[in-house]
Amino acid sequence: MEFLSESLRAALAMVLAADREVVHAVWTSVYTSGCAIVLAALIGIPAGTGLGLGRFAGRRAAVTGLNTLMALPTVVIGLVLYGLLSRQGPLGAWGLLFTPAAMIVGQTVLAAPIVANYTLAAVAGADPRIMTTALTLGAGRFRAVWQLLLEIRFGIIAAVVAGFGRVIAEVGVAMMLGGNIRGYTRTMTTAIALETSKGEFAFGLALGIVLMAVALVVNLFLNLLQQR
Repeated sequence: MEFLSESLRAALAMVLAADREVVHAVWTSVYTSGCAIVLAALIGIPAGTGLGLGRFAGRRAAVTGLNTLMALPTVVIGLVLYGLLSRQGPLGAWGLLFTPAAMIVGQTVLAAPIVANYTLAAVAGADPRIMTTALTLGAGRFRAVWQLLLEIRFGIIAAVVAGFGRVIAEVGVAMMLGGNIRGYTRTMTTAIALETSKGEFAFGLALGIVLMAVALVVNLFLNLLQQR
């Protein structure tokens, strides 16, 4: 118990003192996850909306594939992208491996199915009269879909928040594609894993505290939007 209390005091001291290593790991996590969730939203929201409204051959197979992608292990995503981005891979000439850009790509692949699936569920659960009413009043197809998305905006926001929470807390993709390079690609989760294995429990705990704080802020933001 004394070990935990001492580590907690040291961790809080690091956070309050804005330790340079802690700050950089936090910034890298927030930056890469933020960029990834924006890209994932641009991909996932239209995909989920299309699957929710569309009636076409192969739709069930597409939904099944989307559900499968949600359960895909992060190390598998990291492994495939590592092969694509490595020097021997087809995209090796881009020089993305072990850079923040590679981490963003991996996190986007991880988050897009989550955003799409949550959006699909929100669209499927919406009142079907929304689209019909909009079209009856003279709105075009695009305007009617936009009106539907406005009506289910809290479901869309929840999809984005869920995707952000998934990528900011993951380790496998960030470790394999970023390389956990100090001062460059080290995130909160990869730093926690590394420093704890080195015996730097207080440092890992400090990052864990910040990670929980980020999750709390995101959820408070979601609740605030829902109340408004």
